[in-house]
Amino acid sequence: MAWKGLVEHRARVMLAIALVALVVGALLHLSGQASIGDAVWGAAVALLSAELAVEIGRTIVVEHHMGVDTIALVAMLGSLALGQELAGIVVGVMFTGGSALEDVASTRARRELTALVARAPKFAHLRVGDAFEEVPVERVEAGDVVLVRQGEVIPVDGTSTSPEAVIDTSTLTGEPLPVTISTGMPVLSGSANAGQPFEVRADRAAADSAYAALVRLVRHAQTERAPFVRMADRYAGFFLVATVLLAGAAWAVSADPVRALAVVVVATPCPLILAAPIALVSGLSRAARAGIIVKGRGRSRRSGRRGRCCSTRPGP
Repeated sequence: MAWKGLVEHRARVMLAIALVALVVGALLHLSGQASIGDAVWGAAVALLSAELAVEIGRTIVVEHHMGVDTIALVAMLGSLALGQELAGIVVGVMFTGGSALEDVASTRARRELTALVARAPKFAHLRVGDAFEEVPVERVEAGDVVLVRQGEVIPVDGTSTSPEAVIDTSTLTGEPLPVTISTGMPVLSGSANAGQPFEVRADRAAADSAYAALVRLVRHAQTERAPFVRMADRYAGFFLVATVLLAGAAWAVSADPVRALAVVVVATPCPLILAAPIALVSGLSRAARAGIIVKGRGRSRRSGRRGRCCSTRPGP
């Protein structure tokens, strides 16, 4: 189990190695043992480069694209080749720091989004004649009447047919106070029954409900890369070529290969590596906590206007 945890959070392990190597190497330099300090930095850079090379290779083979982190690998390998271990370990700390922050944000987002998906109802109490039958939620169609018991999650978007019901909409809207509705008022799937059992007439099939759409969106978001991340990776190859050409020009003009390394180190897009993935997963996590439903382009059921978002607060 401990090994599995290390594999799952290898970004944090790599950051710890990079930080320890940076500090130990610096202390050795201060104590007059510069050669040993350089060896410590070099060993750490070699390990970080190997781990990053494996990850880049997997990305190219599996996902068929080259990420912006390729330039970081070039910078670290160049620092090893030219004996500039300090530059390499600094790049390693910057890169692993971004990866570790992404790992922390992703873990938190996955936990909250998984809870959101797990909350989706799987069964509904469908009215059949004068009785109710428990059926898979996929069988509920428009016009069907379902019974929502106390504490259950409402499985469909519909209209209340009971004189009074108390609805907890905190999962959808983030509002902690329950809402009291009466006959004829709309009810959104994903809300919870905070009062006595009541009946809902489905306005659409359960598969087309707002909460079902939210679950599909969450599952898609967990596997799909954001457009701005795809754009960054799309131009990474061009940026890498431009960086190498500029570094070569610097080497040719100065006759010093260290100048070429300086160009590559400066060009390493560490802020981009940090910003893009973390912004995505943190946004998903925040949306899950706040109760925000993001809908695709379409027509709002109540407003009749086109847009990407709509309020989920029940109303008359």
